[in-house]
Amino acid sequence: MEKNYGYPFSAIVGQEEMKLALLLNVVNPRLGGVLIQGEKGTAKSTAVRGLAALIPQMKVVELPVSATEDRVVGTLNLEKALQEGEKRFSPGLLAEADGNILYVDEINLLEDHIVDLLLDAAAMGVNHVEREGISCEHPARFILVGTMNPEEGQLRPQLLDRFGLMAQVKGERETKERMEVIARRLAYEEDPGAFAAQWEEQEHALTERILQARKRLPQVGYPKEILEKAAQIGIELEIDGHRADICMANAARTICAWEGRTEVQLADLERGAMFALPHRMRRRPFEEADFQPEQIRRILYGA
Repeated sequence: MEKNYGYPFSAIVGQEEMKLALLLNVVNPRLGGVLIQGEKGTAKSTAVRGLAALIPQMKVVELPVSATEDRVVGTLNLEKALQEGEKRFSPGLLAEADGNILYVDEINLLEDHIVDLLLDAAAMGVNHVEREGISCEHPARFILVGTMNPEEGQLRPQLLDRFGLMAQVKGERETKERMEVIARRLAYEEDPGAFAAQWEEQEHALTERILQARKRLPQVGYPKEILEKAAQIGIELEIDGHRADICMANAARTICAWEGRTEVQLADLERGAMFALPHRMRRRPFEEADFQPEQIRRILYGA
């Protein structure tokens, strides 16, 4: 049987923000997933599949926008349970996603209550199914990755807030980089195996870096200064609730581990804020969030 060679994660041109957000979630799945927002044809799905290939035994479970609640959470056979006292559970996509990446393309087109189910399971690490007083639960520890094109509709602010990180993507605007995108894609389509072999060393190095960052993460603490600055950012930017502050600090800690350090720096918090805050900024209907990175830098480093 001929081997299927996916497009290497390391071979994706540009899109550094998206790639880092994905890598951070693999290092620390408790970050709460990532929402990738931007133009079509910018390697979003390619990056997700390439990311899974970096980790042994990890796969991508795709959830279609047409999925029903039963398909997502699974079903209980009530007749068997009531008549014979036997719980017979048919697992859904959340069970299949346990230990893997759950990928939802065009998540903004998914029904809101389905998105709620996904985010609840992602937060708790457990899928709980109950029908007519009969219940069943199973582990559902997955990395949730949603993609969307804002031109096709937005997620409600309450749902946006539940995603740990967000990354923006857009097509390359420089001729040299755009040419490189074309050249690499054509080379891959011509001979996927040979193209993958060219990137094998970079892929192996990336896998090793992920594994080392995972081991280092428990050693990274939260200095008082970092927590104080995270709180100040939340207050001055008038972010609702505390989830943004927690995600910001957690992202900073994970970035620190990714960079090979055990002491969180202000620069880590700055980068973490760029992922944790834009989708949580207050906005009026039909308006983009007014997120200004200069505000973050002023709070962190002074005028």
